[in-house]
Amino acid sequence: MRALRFDGWIAGIGTASGTRVVLGHWPRSPFGPFSDVMVEEADGHRLLLAPTRETADFVAATYVFDEVRVVPVEVRISDRRHWTVTSPPFRLGFTTGRRNLPGLALRSVPARLASRPGWIALWDRPARLLLGAHTHAGARAGRHQWYGARDLHPVTSAIVTRKGESLGALAPVEPPVRFGTGSTPRPPCLVRVTTTVTVEQGRSTTGVAS
Repeated sequence: MRALRFDGWIAGIGTASGTRVVLGHWPRSPFGPFSDVMVEEADGHRLLLAPTRETADFVAATYVFDEVRVVPVEVRISDRRHWTVTSPPFRLGFTTGRRNLPGLALRSVPARLASRPGWIALWDRPARLLLGAHTHAGARAGRHQWYGARDLHPVTSAIVTRKGESLGALAPVEPPVRFGTGSTPRPPCLVRVTTTVTVEQGRSTTGVAS
């Protein structure tokens, strides 16, 4: 297996209409800086929005979607707390609050330890019980994902629109999104994370034999 590491942030947000949105913002990755948006609508339709064919192919080979679109994904951050995400036809704006107890606990773990598979596996059961999320999980094409969480801030407010129409007030990420075995925490939050995806030797990052 070879390991591909993505360092950045994951935000999970639910809406009163039943649409759930997961943002991945990756300043450092094997593909360079990029962001992607995963959307599961109230009817269960799963959509991936990614900025390039390469990143779209990688994410789609790891997770499960009903539709994949290559579109611009623009992320702007102001004052470290206010995020604006634009990726047609969706627009997302959210604000984070002060670090809570889970965030303080994660911040106390050294970064090198937090990204080690053994440590990540140790915290899988507590994470499922407390937050409704896995810390590691199998994926498509024989891959495995390790989520080394290093910080967490609650999302205190959010506005999600599709084609300019609001999708409703901020809500928990319920039911859990179905992009793969893993999920995001039930409470809306922004997680600082180092994600490692292990890929079988002899396969390209799109999951096709090379």
